[in-house]
Amino acid sequence: MRRFMIACALLFCTAFPARAAEVYTLDKPHTQILFTIDHLGFSQSTGKFLDYSGSFTLDRLNPENSSVNVTINTDSLDLGDQVWNEHMKKADFFNVAAFPVMTFRSTAVAPTGSDTADVTGDLTILGVTRPVVLKVRHNKSGPLPFGEKFIAGFNAETTIRRSDFGMDYG
Repeated sequence: MRRFMIACALLFCTAFPARAAEVYTLDKPHTQILFTIDHLGFSQSTGKFLDYSGSFTLDRLNPENSSVNVTINTDSLDLGDQVWNEHMKKADFFNVAAFPVMTFRSTAVAPTGSDTADVTGDLTILGVTRPVVLKVRHNKSGPLPFGEKFIAGFNAETTIRRSDFGMDYG
């Protein structure tokens, strides 16, 4: 288990549109925060975090002025197996007793295409903050067909080395 790939798959949010920029909050029923662990080279195991909060600002006219802010409750980790969940929550890995949250705060947004961007930010895990780059794809924005809410959907992913954050077990 050397790396985690964190994927905010289908980051689907509700918005409160403004003129220049739109402010969104994460919509838990439509947002997934997933990670994949290389398990000693034998398999790729996928887990998720079930409890989180966050928001982002989308500036369509000046995308570089957009931003993201997410807080994840580390105790909400779920790998689909109670024994493995308990081990991952102990000091060997996430040490949820001492570090109940991990965070991502963007520091820069660099458009890379008409619907893609690199979002650089500070990821904090186990009290260690390192810069990471999220590869982000804008899926779609618009009003819901059955209501007046304006929504936006994104996918984002990055790969990190867990040892960079102090997870040295194994």
